[in-house]
Amino acid sequence: MRLTPQPRDLARWFGATLAAVLTTAALISVGAGATTAGMVFLLAVVWTATQAGILISLFGALLCAFSFGYFFLPPIHTLALAGPQEWVSLVTFVASSLVAGRVAERARSQKRHAEQRREDVERLYTLSQEMMHHEEASGLIRDLPGRIQQIFGLESAALYIHEHEQFHAAGFEFTEEFKAGMRALGTGRDTAREFPDGFAAQALLLGLRPVGALAWRPDRLSREVATAVSAQVAIAITRAIAIEANTRLEAVRESERLRVALIDSLTHELRTPLTAIRAAATTLIGGEGLDETTRLDLASVVDEEASRLDLLIGEAVEMAEIDAKVVQLNLTSQSIRSLLERAVEEASAMLASHQVVIEVDEPGDPVEFDFNLLRRVFRHLLENSSRYSPRDSRIVLRGRLSDNSLELSVEDNGPGIDPDDLPMVFEKFYRGKKAGTRGKGSGMGLAIARAIVKAHGGHIEVTSSLGKGAIFRFRVPVDRSAPGNRAEAVAPDNK
Repeated sequence: MRLTPQPRDLARWFGATLAAVLTTAALISVGAGATTAGMVFLLAVVWTATQAGILISLFGALLCAFSFGYFFLPPIHTLALAGPQEWVSLVTFVASSLVAGRVAERARSQKRHAEQRREDVERLYTLSQEMMHHEEASGLIRDLPGRIQQIFGLESAALYIHEHEQFHAAGFEFTEEFKAGMRALGTGRDTAREFPDGFAAQALLLGLRPVGALAWRPDRLSREVATAVSAQVAIAITRAIAIEANTRLEAVRESERLRVALIDSLTHELRTPLTAIRAAATTLIGGEGLDETTRLDLASVVDEEASRLDLLIGEAVEMAEIDAKVVQLNLTSQSIRSLLERAVEEASAMLASHQVVIEVDEPGDPVEFDFNLLRRVFRHLLENSSRYSPRDSRIVLRGRLSDNSLELSVEDNGPGIDPDDLPMVFEKFYRGKKAGTRGKGSGMGLAIARAIVKAHGGHIEVTSSLGKGAIFRFRVPVDRSAPGNRAEAVAPDNK
């Protein structure tokens, strides 16, 4: 109970007094009769009752009753009540103030409750939105106490998660006694428990399954709000944990799928050149009477298939390194033209039957990138273009610096890529519909190229028109001033 009057209360007492005085003065100045004065005083009593509490409205009613009796009821200018009319007036004022005050107080109370419910709903909505932004269970559990504390204006908030045996708090340091209480409440051993230091607590339940416990201080949350907060927190945490578990399961499934695909692909691709090598070697060993031309043809088969086998093994090792994230960037200042010329030189054997054109818009200063890794990207792109382009067709390599990014491309005049294949060309082990008729490949080259480009923080894409060829274009940023960018693992892209 407040013993010291508040400024707002004093203003209301003064307002009730002023209303009675002004009403009386106005009625006297216009020479109003008793009937008119009684109606006006009654209106003033009702108005005062709607604006203030019961005590103030009773005070105002008594002032109006005494003013009415003193100035307008005979005998005038005396407080004596001459008859029942005066008593009826006094009782009427008091009753009116009580009834109107009660109705007004109920309306004000309902308004306060409605505003409080609106604020609670807004806070619950804000909390639900904050929790929906988290799909990582650990981050959600760590941040929840602080968000609850901030949204509901609490001094402290504490959270216990039974499944992970985790305790997190905001504005509070856990004691062993407090942890024991939270653990008992959050595991379902206690349904109600008193907490020290002004804390209130509630179990987090999903149906009948305990999830944990939530505690807060001071105990200002209503029972309905506390129940709603606890239900939302339990649902959000269970959802985040389920998403996290499902993500791990999907990752395991994807890893298993890739492992099986790798084994199947490599088994098939490695067996093909080995079969050819063995057949040629067997013929050479046991083939007495073979002429020199046949021997050279068989030796050529062995050499060609051995080279193919070496390429397959190299790509498998390269993909394994990328999946293991052991390849790192080694950024050095190089010229764009030297990169393209070196790539063409290394691919000279496969490009021998093609017309290669290099177009470079060289910047004034050398550009910083990983020469060896980008050379490997070009090796895979050139291998792809040479395999699917007709003899004597043009393959154009372009390079330029654009908006602090190094833009490189390989363009061919081949048959193009089927629109159904375009979304999948950078996937591991994927080979398009026409791959079987256009040479032999492992399906790993473009996936390796994309992983290397992404390691540079870049992006690779392909555009194609059937019958007109394809353009593989990739961009890598060249402003790598941050220290952490000097050695980054090449992360595989398993989209």
